[in-house]
Amino acid sequence: MDVWSHAHRMVSRDEPLSPAEELLQLLRNPFKQKLTDGAIWSALGASLGFTAFIAIAFSFVRPYNSVVYAPKLKHADEEHAPPPIGKGYLAWIPPLWKTSEKEMIAHAGMDAAIFLRFTIMCRNIFITLSIMGCGILLPVYYTLNSDQTANQQWFKRLTPSNVNDQPIWAVVVTAYAFNFTIIGFLWWNYRRVLQLRRVYFESKEYQQSLSARTLMLNDLPKKYSTDEGIARIIDDVVPHASFARTAAARNVRDLPDLIRQHDNTVRKLEKVLAKYLKDPQNLPPARPLCYPSKKDPSYSTYPKGQKVDAIEYLTQRIKELELEVKEARANIDKRSTQSYGFASYDDISEAHSIAYALRKKKPQGATVVLAPRPNDIIWDNMPLTPATRSWKRMIINFWITLLTLVWIAPSALIAIFLVNLSNLGLVWEGFQTQLAANAGFWSIVQGVASPAILSLVYLVLPIIFRRLSIRAGDRTKTGRERHVVAKLYAFFVFNNLIVFCFFSTIWNLVSSVAKEPQKAWDTLSNFGITLFISLCDISSFWVTWLLQRNLGAAIDLAQLWTLIYSFFMRKFSSPTPREMIELTAPPAFDYASYYNYFLFYSTVALCFAGLQPLVLPAAALYFSIDVWLKKYLLLYIFVTKTESGGMFWRVLFNRFVFGTILSNLVVFLTAWVHGDGLHTMAFASVPLPFIMVIFKIYCARTFDDKIHFYSTRNIQKHPEGAMQKDPLRSVGLAHRFGHPALYKPLITPMVHAKAQNILASIYKGRLSDGREAYSGDTMSTSGYSDAYVMNPMNAGKPGKAASLPGFEIVPESRLDFEYYKTRAEFASEHGGGDIFGRNNDIIRPGTPGSMWNGSEPHSRSGSPTIPNIPRMDSPTSMSRMFSPGSDIGTAYPTGYSQPLGSPYAPEVGPGRSRSPFYAQGNDSGSNLVGNAAAMPMATPGSRERSLERPTRAPGGAGMLGGGPRGYGGLPQDEDFGTPDHDPMQYNYFREARTSRRH
Repeated sequence: MDVWSHAHRMVSRDEPLSPAEELLQLLRNPFKQKLTDGAIWSALGASLGFTAFIAIAFSFVRPYNSVVYAPKLKHADEEHAPPPIGKGYLAWIPPLWKTSEKEMIAHAGMDAAIFLRFTIMCRNIFITLSIMGCGILLPVYYTLNSDQTANQQWFKRLTPSNVNDQPIWAVVVTAYAFNFTIIGFLWWNYRRVLQLRRVYFESKEYQQSLSARTLMLNDLPKKYSTDEGIARIIDDVVPHASFARTAAARNVRDLPDLIRQHDNTVRKLEKVLAKYLKDPQNLPPARPLCYPSKKDPSYSTYPKGQKVDAIEYLTQRIKELELEVKEARANIDKRSTQSYGFASYDDISEAHSIAYALRKKKPQGATVVLAPRPNDIIWDNMPLTPATRSWKRMIINFWITLLTLVWIAPSALIAIFLVNLSNLGLVWEGFQTQLAANAGFWSIVQGVASPAILSLVYLVLPIIFRRLSIRAGDRTKTGRERHVVAKLYAFFVFNNLIVFCFFSTIWNLVSSVAKEPQKAWDTLSNFGITLFISLCDISSFWVTWLLQRNLGAAIDLAQLWTLIYSFFMRKFSSPTPREMIELTAPPAFDYASYYNYFLFYSTVALCFAGLQPLVLPAAALYFSIDVWLKKYLLLYIFVTKTESGGMFWRVLFNRFVFGTILSNLVVFLTAWVHGDGLHTMAFASVPLPFIMVIFKIYCARTFDDKIHFYSTRNIQKHPEGAMQKDPLRSVGLAHRFGHPALYKPLITPMVHAKAQNILASIYKGRLSDGREAYSGDTMSTSGYSDAYVMNPMNAGKPGKAASLPGFEIVPESRLDFEYYKTRAEFASEHGGGDIFGRNNDIIRPGTPGSMWNGSEPHSRSGSPTIPNIPRMDSPTSMSRMFSPGSDIGTAYPTGYSQPLGSPYAPEVGPGRSRSPFYAQGNDSGSNLVGNAAAMPMATPGSRERSLERPTRAPGGAGMLGGGPRGYGGLPQDEDFGTPDHDPMQYNYFREARTSRRH
């Protein structure tokens, strides 16, 4: 029997169909639009044409817009800066050829290198499969084609749908060749990933990082939720381990929520002030209003449903939240711990050996794993119990399953109506009239609407799945991203592949059974043939769809969305200084979305490779172009928000194996339909999926442990390897993990410098020098104190009072991420400062014992109050300066160095189960003069004016004071030069008068 004739069993009718019957016919085959012989060539030409046009336009625009097309060149430090690019139109191409994988790791990180390696692997796989598939299957299908009429379209001759019922052993042989080719590439790249991970383990950044030598213990029993209890758990299992520093997590209660409320309120105040002070010379007649926050404890005291003055209310709310945060930090119970903690070791290999030994054990019910980076931890999910985490995961999986099933209907409707608007006209007469009258316009809409809606879905779905994964209880951000990849891939394969492919077949069977119930068994028994014919019909759609993906890759290179969004923000909105700064920051690369796209494209190409071999060169073309475009994006534009060290690989490997197994099932279907009566060819293809499963198990046992652990030595059998050379605690373990809410500096409202003179008047004279004056974190909150309370000093001019306590004035010239890249509030969303010379995992505020018994550090101005605002001499005189050091955000006047009593100073000789901060006094409200920095030795009169203005710190280490870049603009090493400049000489202090006489 000719299986092609089986596809035309529908009941023919001469009379016209009603709209309802037309809809049923469309539902039977949503891909019923007619493809001409030149459809594939048109798709190929349009895709390559638009891609070439965008690449040429990018080459001309790039040299004049480095903020969008090369932000990392400006912001990255010398160690992580990408190769320089000239101003030539094609100057961006040579660095892509010359940059090796090792250099890619240094410039963009391990995750970026793994991403490119996976993309290159996909390119090589599909180029190889294209040669094999097109060289073997296309001649076979074309030769065995039973329909030799001239009316048959040429692309249908390249599918097995018109081949008579005879065995096509070339399909099975090619399938085995495909499987072993994929196995070879996966094995080779698995080995390369292992080598890259070993290089990553030996890198300076990893060797110096705190997380590399730290273990994280979860689900601790209550009696072991102490510093000493954590040490006992490890000592009971690994008694020969060296002395570890331990820290049980402290219960921070509602402190994180208070900080989030504070940050949101600050941003709201900034937005209100930006709109109200957009034109300081012409203020709006009405002051801005807002509704009180429902989280405000005094919410019930405000008139219900009535707005209040936004500036007054938000200012007061910020002050209240700051006091609450300060009080919450001071009242953290040191004895109230949570069910997780950390243990740090001096030797990285020892920490990894212990984690490896305990990977399948649960000592005292606790799980012991390698600690992630501090900025990788989702702190809100850490205290969850296993039962709570399991329940949350089950609920989230239910919602994801429901979303997947609900999306079936929109997916089918998009396939029916948006792919071909003429189908909509068949069931809607009014639209058919418009379609006939304006065919050109609706053809443009048809070409834009379907890709636009699908692209919108691609943008929204990762956000939805990411938020669901957060609620599922993931402990780390990188682990959450891996789960997002898995869930997105499952969603896309089910809805965009299985539903699209099976919808026509299933509906055809259901409608046929409903029409002729007496032939139900005959209809259902031919399900395989019907499904096979449907897949062959749909295969041409996937060829054109894959060819159109190149346009999306070119749009990514052009950064059209960034340009459009930035333009509208600047021209048609009132952006705050913070938003303007964030616009100039390098964006974070969405690994989850791109990995999902690549895996889905690969799965589609593999599944239809045996039915329409042209999908293989279409996929190979896409990956061949995207390798170079994505390499430029990762080198010069995007940053990795949270570095995982290349741990995405196993997720990618497993999904690629699954896609290969799915393609083996399609081969089995083809072999079953075209086999002989004994189905020998079908049974010959049965081992294919089992080969892939065995290969996956082999790779997991051979490579996974070595990829995950720096050392897999059994420390119980080799206790001598764990002995520490120095029995005393190592200074390298001085910084310990702690909840960021305990030390995170509160952000300060940012106001544009053009509005500084009018800022005082908008507060309606509510200015005072009493209790609320200079009520910063380091000041007395009562207005009285037995300590010396001095007014804040201008960071740029020693001896001058700060202009705007509580606000940060930002001049127009400093609306750039370059000046704020080392501040946590900006760097956390743009790579965490890793490529900007500020790695929190190496140098971070010391939080031993997860707590600091004192007020907030000197990292910010006080609440936004406006006492006695003087005029600023120039817009470059800012209220504070920041410099990249261990105490990011701390301001010191020019000529001063860091006080000895800084709460962020490194610890010296702490005890094992007791934080050194517990034994120190609270220096935030007393003894201030005792801890003050000494006066600098500088010539009073010959001071350079360049030292009086805040300038951008040079990149060289030691150039300025206070760490690698400095706080005040003075060199670290004093150079007195000639004896006349010796400060011990009498004439040294007379130099200023001498110079004035001349």
